Amino acid sequence: MNPQEELLKFTKEIKQRLLLEKSFGIDFLPKQPPKATPEHQHHQPPVEVKESLETYAVTRKPGGETTPEKVDDRVERLAELGEVASTCTKCRLSQSRTRVVFGVGNPFADLMFVGEGPGYDEDQQGEPFVGRAGQLLTKIIEAMKLTRQVVYIANMVKCRPPENRTPRPDEMLICSETYLKWQIAWIRPKVICTLGNCATQGLLQTREPIGSLRGRFLDYPPETDIKLMPTFHPAYLLRNPNDKPKCWEDMKKIMKELGIAHKDK
Repeated sequence: MNPQEELLKFTKEIKQRLLLEKSFGIDFLPKQPPKATPEHQHHQPPVEVKESLETYAVTRKPGGETTPEKVDDRVERLAELGEVASTCTKCRLSQSRTRVVFGVGNPFADLMFVGEGPGYDEDQQGEPFVGRAGQLLTKIIEAMKLTRQVVYIANMVKCRPPENRTPRPDEMLICSETYLKWQIAWIRPKVICTLGNCATQGLLQTREPIGSLRGRFLDYPPETDIKLMPTFHPAYLLRNPNDKPKCWEDMKKIMKELGIAHKDK
């Protein structure tokens, strides 16, 4: 790499870092770095972001009272974080992607779906779940008397893995810590529905298979009141249609949790 290319890469990385800091509410940087103390020796998320993970739903839901210090700014935060993600080069997946697939839907959604990662169609269009599996997910959402516009849809990783392979642990960790974690914190859904092994195991940090986890609500994370319902990935259901009734049982439990009336066919 020649000096000019190195400079351009360095400049791009600085811009990406500054945008990320801005999305966390940091408006300036000190001229001198803080002196090393025990509290600085381990990475800690900014106080404002850490607070949002625990109390965002209570203090910033639409219609609730807010103060100048706690304005509902999740739309702006998500937009800024999406801009950061659009130029992300933090892991190897950035080397082969066409487009970053950040997430789509309602920033105030009570229900959030989290899948594995983008496929070919998603990589081309920059939107999650638009291929055959996405069409099935849309039908499931509509059967729940909802639409894609009122839920939020995202993935564990924002870039398509080569040949649609399963995302590797380091790729999921980087993407989750940098993007997905804050999407969940700022949207603060009542229910997260994880689709398939990858998303479920990644968010819960477990090796238990989806077959033994689905069908019951789990807490995510333990210190919040967000409920997590694991279910089968739509791509799996396309290959194994006999398990569709099990998935629908999971969706009915989510509907009940959200207060959506339903009738069994």
